[in-house]
Amino acid sequence: MKIAAVSEDGITISQHFGRAPFYIVVTVENNALVSHEKREKMGHAQFGGEKHVDGNDSRGHGFDPVAQSRHASMAAAISDCRVLLARGMGAGAYESMKQAGIQPVVTEIENIDEAVKAYLMGALVDHTEKLH
Repeated sequence: MKIAAVSEDGITISQHFGRAPFYIVVTVENNALVSHEKREKMGHAQFGGEKHVDGNDSRGHGFDPVAQSRHASMAAAISDCRVLLARGMGAGAYESMKQAGIQPVVTEIENIDEAVKAYLMGALVDHTEKLH
């Protein structure tokens, strides 16, 4: 199984999904963390020149077609992962990950390995109240 975490430094989980420059993909076999891979991630830096449109979607920010397309671009790099860890993200991105077959989890745990281990033990809380 592969678990992705958004990160800026390769060790900690980023507080903002959209701003993180890359993913750390942790491969897990028999409940052991066997490898870490750094992958480039599309995000605000790449989309900075594009207009941010909220549209009239009653669900709020991040659900318009342009945002959904951006989120799909972000998900493409981790399409082989089952889970995505972040310490904060927009509700639209959260739903887009679910639609891509990736389980997003918003955690308060900063360290990537600690969060992955907590997930494997079934102890990782998904703090959806942190969605914006």
